[in-house]
Amino acid sequence: MEQSFLAWLKGRVRQLPGVAVGIGDDAAILDLPAEQQLIASTDAIIDQVDFVLGEHALSDIGYKAMAINLSDIAAMGGTATAALVTLSLPNRRATETAAGVYEGILEAAQRYGVAIAGGDISVYDGPLSISITLLGSVPRGGAWLRSGAREGDALVVSGSLGGSLLGRHLRPIPRLDLARELRGLVDVHAAMDISDGFSLDLDRLCAASGVGVEIETAHIPIHADAVARAEQTGRRPLDHALGDGEDFELILAIGADDWVQLSQTRPDLGLVRVGTFIGRTGLWSRGERGLRRMLASGFIHGQRRDGASDHVPAPSTVGQQGTPANAKKGTPS
Repeated sequence: MEQSFLAWLKGRVRQLPGVAVGIGDDAAILDLPAEQQLIASTDAIIDQVDFVLGEHALSDIGYKAMAINLSDIAAMGGTATAALVTLSLPNRRATETAAGVYEGILEAAQRYGVAIAGGDISVYDGPLSISITLLGSVPRGGAWLRSGAREGDALVVSGSLGGSLLGRHLRPIPRLDLARELRGLVDVHAAMDISDGFSLDLDRLCAASGVGVEIETAHIPIHADAVARAEQTGRRPLDHALGDGEDFELILAIGADDWVQLSQTRPDLGLVRVGTFIGRTGLWSRGERGLRRMLASGFIHGQRRDGASDHVPAPSTVGQQGTPANAKKGTPS
């Protein structure tokens, strides 16, 4: 199966200038642009955890496997170049499954200008698993990290949140184009993509940066899918926006002055300011009742949810009355 499939695949993949040697040798060779650093991301998705074979289209499964890695590259402010794809295929209908999955992988690769530079294929008595390692580049010393948010920075999101399980989780939009534009417009201090839930991933970014954040919950852009999910679950649309996960939008920390200029000159980018990074650690919401402590909400890896995700909800409740945003930095919270 492997040799015949590889022959088919070599006729389908794109060979881009950044890949000097692709499929057909023991390893790929990439040309790294001058003054750039290599950037790499890898992620795997598995049947009955991240998707359900037989219920979800094979092309959608393959597309998701590629797109979630592209989203990680976007969150680092990088440019994607090449992908290494590993398929672990169930014995039954292995060739058909591989071809269907690759249709989605190749669709995403073509859309975002990524070459398939190599990988591996195996057939075994187990579930379908797709692992993709994505390679790219970022200006030397210019990667966006989780650890760079500063007190006073604007908390910005790249799009509407919540309800991804209604279908968007299979066809996420990695924000590579947005990252490319932002690099030429402002200095992004920190960034992260939303995979496990807005508030949970935001909490991780804050922890890496040693800051807290004050969230204007009324400003959070809520996706129409979150409203639809709320009708199914009885929870608030805001709860779904805070904790559903797999939105693959970007969380950004941008200097306050840069944000003012950006919001005035480029409203077409669709960015929304939803809060401010503060010195006091923890997540804090500002609403009608003033400033209140929030618990991060998101998902725990390793458990099925509705047959389509490896997450289960964590609490998304608002906690006790908080202290002012200018409280002493580093106070335990």
